Amino acid sequence: MQPYVRWGWALLQLLVATFSQAEELVCQQRGDPENPQLYKDGDIILGGTFSFHSSWKVIQDTYMHKPLPLECTSLNLGKFQLAQAIIFTIEEINNSTDLLPSISLGYKIYDNCDSMTKSVKVALALANGNEVVSVPTEAPCTRPGQVQAIMGETSSSPCVAIATVIGPFHIPEISHFATCACLSDKTKYPSFLRTIPSDNYQSRALAQLLKHFGWTWVGAIRSNNDYGNNGMTTFTETAQQLGICLEYSVSFHKTDPSDKIKKIIGIINASTSKVIVAFLSSTDMNVLLHVLSQHNLTGYQWVGTESWIMDSDIAEKDTHHILDGAIGLSIPKAHVSGMREFILDVKPLNSSGSELFTEFWENLFNCKFKQSNSSAENQRECTGHEDLTGVQNSFTDMSLMPIFNNVYKGVYAVAHALHIILGCNETCNYSVQLDPLKHIRKIYFKTKEGDEVYFDENGDPPAKYEIINWQPTENGIVDFVTVGLYDASLPADKPLSLQHNSFIWAQNSQQVPVSVCSEKCPPGTRKVLQKEKPVCCYDCIRCAEGEISNMTDSITCEHCHPESWSNDRRDACVKKEAEFLSHEEIMGVLLTAAALFGTWMTAVVAAIFFTYRTTPIVRANNSELSFLLLFSLTLCFLCSLTFIGRPSEWSCMLRHTAFGITFVLCISCVLGKTIVVLMAFRATLPGSNVMKWFGPAQQRLSVVAFTLIQVVICILWLTISPPFPFKNFTQFKDKIILECALGSAVGFWAVLGYIGLLAILCFILAFLARKLPDNFNEAKLITFSMLIFCAVWITFIPAYVSSPGKFSVAVEIFAILASSFGLLICTFIPKCYIILLKPEKNTKKKYDGERSIKIILKNYKICSGFHLDLKP
Repeated sequence: MQPYVRWGWALLQLLVATFSQAEELVCQQRGDPENPQLYKDGDIILGGTFSFHSSWKVIQDTYMHKPLPLECTSLNLGKFQLAQAIIFTIEEINNSTDLLPSISLGYKIYDNCDSMTKSVKVALALANGNEVVSVPTEAPCTRPGQVQAIMGETSSSPCVAIATVIGPFHIPEISHFATCACLSDKTKYPSFLRTIPSDNYQSRALAQLLKHFGWTWVGAIRSNNDYGNNGMTTFTETAQQLGICLEYSVSFHKTDPSDKIKKIIGIINASTSKVIVAFLSSTDMNVLLHVLSQHNLTGYQWVGTESWIMDSDIAEKDTHHILDGAIGLSIPKAHVSGMREFILDVKPLNSSGSELFTEFWENLFNCKFKQSNSSAENQRECTGHEDLTGVQNSFTDMSLMPIFNNVYKGVYAVAHALHIILGCNETCNYSVQLDPLKHIRKIYFKTKEGDEVYFDENGDPPAKYEIINWQPTENGIVDFVTVGLYDASLPADKPLSLQHNSFIWAQNSQQVPVSVCSEKCPPGTRKVLQKEKPVCCYDCIRCAEGEISNMTDSITCEHCHPESWSNDRRDACVKKEAEFLSHEEIMGVLLTAAALFGTWMTAVVAAIFFTYRTTPIVRANNSELSFLLLFSLTLCFLCSLTFIGRPSEWSCMLRHTAFGITFVLCISCVLGKTIVVLMAFRATLPGSNVMKWFGPAQQRLSVVAFTLIQVVICILWLTISPPFPFKNFTQFKDKIILECALGSAVGFWAVLGYIGLLAILCFILAFLARKLPDNFNEAKLITFSMLIFCAVWITFIPAYVSSPGKFSVAVEIFAILASSFGLLICTFIPKCYIILLKPEKNTKKKYDGERSIKIILKNYKICSGFHLDLKP
């Protein structure tokens, strides 16, 4: 219960004190007052806040007593340069007769120790002052702000805190180095402006820089604050859009325990990426560099931001050359005449007598005053008259002149806004209400060096960066070499310009480092993502047949046009070879020769028959049908030629119809001869009248009728759906088969079926008449020829269906020629043999014999339209 009693007693005392003073005090500041480290009075006061110290002592609060004031440590000489830049600019404006004449500017500059808490307290002190208001007024606590603008802070997180506090008071805060894109949100931070571009541009520029060098597999380390987290978020989004993957993305803060930073070292060691993007503040980079040096972690290509890429203090501490070859973005180099000399003139600072500047002087000259509380030993005594000649440290380094120029621009922006508000000409009207914020947003002017100064609707300046490369020299000093430019105002495809021959890379290499998860897929392949890996990790799969990719890292393979095919490398489509049965190839030549040989052979047989047309064997075998059969066989041989050559519309219609009609004509003739033989040898009564019903006229009519049916079928086929030239892309992947499409399959099979029907009928009739006397064996010859004909066309069907491309045409030609040769040879060659080689059998005596045979033969001659004298 004792703690509760103490808390209750303390609360009672607080209430009593509050009520007892309520009548006397209107406003009273809580806590200890904040006093400026640098101060100068003037008609109008400008505020400034910088982290003259970069750290503080951590004191464990007991919550029993009022907390002690923050004890700052780790003096940062570079921030004194920024304070000097403000003082220089204000002095220059006060000495000007053109800007704010008769108005003197003063300043109050505070140290916030890089602490968010103290930054807020400083901001409130600048806005309200430290005075205690004890006299009641009509509008208590509504006095105008102590300062008209606050210059600073350097880091983004303190700026967020300050802008949040002073935003409702419309006191402009102008930062020279806070780049967090979050500060561009005017709904949250309406009074914030800056003279350095937003990280929204820097993050995108870094991503484009990585893409330019082909680094698609990188690691990332960021400060765990507004600057690092917001900047890395924008960078990650842009990197993903550009096809860049982060193998890891870790954050830390300078106050984190050493174990956490060691874990980051382990992550870097275990990674495969060779490029590290460091979105770090300069203080965090210093901490990380110290740990990297302990582990001698070299061989990585570092990519940095403007916060540390031009920091000479970091370059001096990089004794292990870990950051050699680093590249990054920096504010463009600048020059402000007179500023360098003013900054290095430190004697006026020593006259202030402040404890802070005693510490500053001791650090600057590495000495010690007698009355100093410094714990350093073995140091020479400070006289207060030391000279900077020969001194080299972060204070004398002017590499941050672009940042000083940003400070210069910010102070001048406030001065120009005040000049407009006060209506200054030769004098200024100081009686008007000061509200510089809305005027600063619309300000436009040029500095004495010609730099344009203006702000967009978000309070940001135009974005321009220099690309900086860390190049070690022979004496071990790092040169910050400008190797390119980035201008966000240029078109989207031209913001980056680089001098490729000027780069020095990690480990002093002249070759651009390679940092990819997977090598680029060459043309002819496509990317296939690896399972459970980022999109930058993939396998290269060769494009399938008929597909190509003609560019590097293609994600798909494109199908070739149906008339084209992929080459062996799968990187281009080549026109498919058109395949058809040509007269120029060996197969076409052989088939053409066979067709012409068959035509010649038929002509020879016809010539023999014509020459010996008066002989008994020719006259006895119905010479009219024989000559018609020879004519049709000639057409059969010749029609096969229409199947050879490039298909055309006319050739496609001609080849099938000519084939169908000529073969029907041929089979009709054979059928007519078969019927004649059958009727002659089956008649039992000599001179019967039935023989007259199939005389020569009827034979001619039957041939015409059978052929006319096929003609009608062909006409219907050609009328309804005729054959047509067709490019077959499916049968062969790499070839185009030029063929004749049937048009109507029913028409084709009707033509072929009708030929088959006649052939089967002819075969059956010839088979029935096969047992003729040996002296007259034409029925046997017809039977054998029909057997060959049917065998050829029966085997044709499966061979035709299964043969690919031009070979199906060759099979059809072969069937035509084989069946034609079968008819020609089996029907006529035996007779030619008798006519030419066995003339003794081609006589009347050959037909002498029994009376029944003579009667049959007589009837046959009647059917044939011939009259032979069968007497002995």
